Amino acid sequence: MTVEESRTAFAAPQAILRRSGFAAAAPLFAADLAAARDPEEAEAVVAAHGRRLWTEAVRQSEGVADDRFLYWARLTLSARLREWSPGFPLDADRRAALAERLERASRGHDDLVFPPDDKLLRVIVTGFDPCGLDEDVRRSDPSGAAALTLHGSVLQARGRRAAVRTAVFPARWRDLAAGMVEQALSPHYFPVAGTVAADAVITVSQGRGGGFELPAYNGALRGRAPDNEGVSAPGPVPAPPGAPAAGPLPERTASSLPRRAVAERGAGRFPVHGGAEPGAGAGPAGGDGVPNEVAYRNALLRDAAERDIPAGHVLTPVLEIGSADPQELATPEFERDRADIVEQLRAIVQAALEA
Repeated sequence: MTVEESRTAFAAPQAILRRSGFAAAAPLFAADLAAARDPEEAEAVVAAHGRRLWTEAVRQSEGVADDRFLYWARLTLSARLREWSPGFPLDADRRAALAERLERASRGHDDLVFPPDDKLLRVIVTGFDPCGLDEDVRRSDPSGAAALTLHGSVLQARGRRAAVRTAVFPARWRDLAAGMVEQALSPHYFPVAGTVAADAVITVSQGRGGGFELPAYNGALRGRAPDNEGVSAPGPVPAPPGAPAAGPLPERTASSLPRRAVAERGAGRFPVHGGAEPGAGAGPAGGDGVPNEVAYRNALLRDAAERDIPAGHVLTPVLEIGSADPQELATPEFERDRADIVEQLRAIVQAALEA
């Protein structure tokens, strides 16, 4: 098991799974895997169960989604896939490809598909898995909750309909180095058969304070903070496989969100900081963690494609459980804060389109 998968045995994740209704997902997945007769059938099983997780997580309730349901359920499936002994030859590369397939399907990467309507604005919003789980394994990430809640929604901006599609990224360095961001977003900057260009790509993650932040820049440097697997990878951002940018990576990329307008029109219960437009050498930066790198890679794609669209990063307020009791998975304050953050983020996305 990976470090993340091993946490599924803790009491709180088990309680979250029981509450989610996803506790049966792993046994059903294992049974279908056991019935697979060759690698192709195994891939079909993995893709189908991954997509089902994403679909059910999006549909889980009429209100604001709980991102923890999807996170812990995915890890139970990935653990079952890791321990699976097939009745046919399966080398390490093919097994790794199945694990990657499960990740993409269960994170909504397969669902970044828009209707064939030229009058429609196409908006991609990405969130993150919960992180900081060694401090509190009950944690939720409001950006992940927002991704699940906003997927499939329709906004109105400048007299046009805007279709929102979302996806979730892991808080792991290895996935970024392997090119997960580029695999998910490149088709919407460099359209191929069956895909269309996006009109806005907004990455979102949880910040460190009590308000929203709109970083002006994201740098090409990783800090020392460990990821969800406990891995620290300080140093320059590695170029992804097949990166469209030629030559060395730039030291930083700039947000093209209309930050001043977003700060003004996206105002709500929480303050929105960072509304000053980027200058020649000043402005708030996006840190040096995994979210910063996702935002950096998104802007790198935008620049390589020479697309003049809103593409930037939004940091949400910190979401706290509000109880020291390890058996309490949520409080009224936690639910209220999560709902308010998600709705204000919806207003921020709409403000970016209107401006």
